[in-house]
Amino acid sequence: MAPYLRHVKMESFGAARDRVVGPFSPHLNVVFGANESGKTTLAAFVGGVLFGWDEARGGRNAYKPRGTERAGSLFFEEREEGAEGERGGALAGGAPEGGAAPERLGAPSLAGTSSLAGAPGLAGAPGPAAPLELRRVRNADGLQGDASLVDDIDKDTFRAVFSLTSDELRSLRNTTDVTARLLTAGSGTGASPAQALGVVQERLAEYTSRAASAQSSIVQLTEERDEIRRALRAAAEEMENSRAQDREFHAIEPERQRMSERVDRLNASVESLSVCRAGLEKLGSEAASLRVELGRLHNEERRAVAARRSREQAVGRALARLTGAEDRAARERLEALAEREAKQAHLLDAAREDYAAARAAYEALLETQRRSDQGRPHLRRGVQVAVTAAMFALLLCLGVPLFIQGRAAGSLSYTSLGLVMVFFGLLLAASALVLLFRPDRRDEERRERLEAAHEAMSQCAKRLELGEQAQAEFEDAVRADLAEMGLGDAGTSLRRARVLLDDARDARAEMALDRQRQRSATQRVNEVEARLGEIAAQQALLCERAGVPAEVTLAALDQELARCTSERAEALEKTEALNRRWGELSRELAQARQAREFDKLKTRYHELKTRIDEASIDLARLLLAQRMLEDAVAAWKSKSQPEVFAQASRLLALMTDGRWTRVALTDAGEVQVTDSTLTTREPNLLSLGTCQQLYLALRIALLTCAPNVGRAVPVLADDILVNFDAERRRGAARALAELAETRQVILLTCHEEVVRVLQEATAPTHPATLIKL
Repeated sequence: MAPYLRHVKMESFGAARDRVVGPFSPHLNVVFGANESGKTTLAAFVGGVLFGWDEARGGRNAYKPRGTERAGSLFFEEREEGAEGERGGALAGGAPEGGAAPERLGAPSLAGTSSLAGAPGLAGAPGPAAPLELRRVRNADGLQGDASLVDDIDKDTFRAVFSLTSDELRSLRNTTDVTARLLTAGSGTGASPAQALGVVQERLAEYTSRAASAQSSIVQLTEERDEIRRALRAAAEEMENSRAQDREFHAIEPERQRMSERVDRLNASVESLSVCRAGLEKLGSEAASLRVELGRLHNEERRAVAARRSREQAVGRALARLTGAEDRAARERLEALAEREAKQAHLLDAAREDYAAARAAYEALLETQRRSDQGRPHLRRGVQVAVTAAMFALLLCLGVPLFIQGRAAGSLSYTSLGLVMVFFGLLLAASALVLLFRPDRRDEERRERLEAAHEAMSQCAKRLELGEQAQAEFEDAVRADLAEMGLGDAGTSLRRARVLLDDARDARAEMALDRQRQRSATQRVNEVEARLGEIAAQQALLCERAGVPAEVTLAALDQELARCTSERAEALEKTEALNRRWGELSRELAQARQAREFDKLKTRYHELKTRIDEASIDLARLLLAQRMLEDAVAAWKSKSQPEVFAQASRLLALMTDGRWTRVALTDAGEVQVTDSTLTTREPNLLSLGTCQQLYLALRIALLTCAPNVGRAVPVLADDILVNFDAERRRGAARALAELAETRQVILLTCHEEVVRVLQEATAPTHPATLIKL
């Protein structure tokens, strides 16, 4: 069995002095303590001993105590599963005097704390084997003790996978690199193929670099060879020498050198004065802006506190403390009411449209009837009767005279024509009488249509009244449901209820942001005050370098700068004339020197050609090695990576109670997750808690699938469950308990509810150990 961490002894680390924490069990351990009790210090100490103390850069806390070096030890023991139960039983009875008191998570209470003073007799504790000690004092001295305990892991892998904090769970940096190094660590070679591939790629970069400092670069060697080739051609073409020009050249050189030195002195003076003026102006402007910012930051601190309180008052204490589950349940009820509201509104709108259409049809028929009753049909019938009467009178006036004239003249044709005309006149008179007294059938049809339209309009009005009554009943039900959900201010408006829920959710998020802004403002105040002190020191240093008094003004600097600039212009004018002549002579004399150095250039040319040939052979070998290592890494990843993401998918589903079911890696090397409805998203689109659960699942899966990596190194988790809701915290606790079956896990927390969740998650066979700080 691999060794496991048993005790931690911090001799001098940050505020800790001769503090001992432990003993730890080889499975799940919970270090419980209040804020500032030393949990984060403990995690930083373990990583520092194993892989070196952090340097104090960028405001980072390096935990370096005053007046002494950081120092401490880690004590490891071999895993002995058979003796663990006896050891656990002994621990339940108490702890060594002065040491931290370990307890099982089944303890009835979390009350009470214990000191982290020294643990006498630690190295001589009874057991089947002496503990293995890893000790570190200075980074330059290296790790003291059996360093083979950490030979199977490097610093980057430890920090990326083994050392977990809430902030680090928001991302998994260098996913592809860390995965490859973990999955190929058990390949059977002296080093991971992924690490060897990195070395080969660095060597390839040296051979292909364009940097001037890269002496092995084929590109640089080729460029130098081409330059020498051009120089050889020029030397072969021009082999002349001019002694007179050489004497003149040597005569000009001392004067040119003297003027050059004068120009350099003036340039140095102008440059130092310019740098001093620019620096003072920039630092003064920065100091003024920092003072303004300092006042703004103090105001921002006060505004953040006031804003957090006002937001809680604005949305109400109940909505401001609404949980995620309660918020989702309320929104689901609102969605159901919204569906019913939409259906009711659709029925009511249909009834209104039907009533409007029926009423419009009835009013149109009524208007038509009204216009018909204004006399137009009677007028038309009167015209018909009048025309018929006129025709009768005309035929009668023509026919009677013809008939009388025919009888008088004895003409049968006139007599017959007159009778025919009189007969037709009588027919016309009869038809006029028929038209006058016959009823109008179109009037009856219009009356029937009008009655039918009125009946339809009445039925539509009844349906509309029933729909409005149902709408009123639905509004009463909505008002009652909203009042039951605590959204009585919304009345009957579902939109207003959603707005209230959204406002409450936004207020909760803004309150968290207000707290963050307050902390950021406080930190920034400290940074600004430190920067103002640095600016004062930099201003004094600039004046000292420029040789001017520390209280010099910008106007005085401008006058001195103008004087030096004028003198430099005169010197440059004289130097330019000398340089022109010197340049002419130098070019011609350079030709002579090239002729004398012709053999040296040829030797250098052949030397470069040989180096280029050798570098080309090495490059070909490195390319072949790169291809072979890439194939090896790809083979190991194709074999192990599917298992990693299968385990991560299972763990994420366990943590989210089946909400998110699958974790996968795209062709571009990006992580994607899929939920139970087959919706795929990138991690940056997830909530903070879900994103942390995803990356926790990935890290646990990597640790599970890489048993040969960091076998003796504990997994350190510093308050990683604080952003999880109650249900998902239980799932994460089960996942950590599952990991603790094969690896030592040390979880640090200041929350009692986290301890209770871990109590429920641990198996009776390997109960977790509680250590109170």
